[in-house]
Amino acid sequence: MALFDEAEHRDPAHARPWVHVMEYLWKAAWCFYREGDTTAETWVAGHALRILPGHPATVAAAIRRKATTLGLDPTRRKNADTTATYLIDKKPYLDYPTALAAGWPIATGIIEGACRHLVKDRMDITGACWGLDGAEAVLRLRALTSNGDFDTYWTWHLTREHHRTHLTHYQDHTLAACPGHSRRAAPFRFR
Repeated sequence: MALFDEAEHRDPAHARPWVHVMEYLWKAAWCFYREGDTTAETWVAGHALRILPGHPATVAAAIRRKATTLGLDPTRRKNADTTATYLIDKKPYLDYPTALAAGWPIATGIIEGACRHLVKDRMDITGACWGLDGAEAVLRLRALTSNGDFDTYWTWHLTREHHRTHLTHYQDHTLAACPGHSRRAAPFRFR
């Protein structure tokens, strides 16, 4: 559920498409369970763990069977049927065992959306020529802004800069002027 809370925070108006297996499983779960029922979490997790080893068709059949067994009317079972159809149609793309065996990353739609938001929307601009340092700086700032942490970061950054530019010079000057210090007192210089 924390993933969905984060997704809601980043896209409260659902302006971008949210398409991924977990979202479909949750939509199906609400056909069978009341909103907030913790049993739904167990149901979703169980089906997700069946999809990971490569059994989306089995999960699709189980979802349709449960909807039929409960005697859900077409309106109430709509999301269950949509989920089952999605799992069957996307089966070739849900080959998680191959991806896991090869060490490839598996991402949810939320992660893919975050990558698109942070990286592609900013870096993939016609005519842009990014160096590694500049791209990294921009991506860090975008991540801080998206997470709502920019103000905290900026306060930390300004404090760090103040220490770097002022306190280091003050300490060097004070230390050099200390009686008994082995280094000769050097004139105070700004860098």
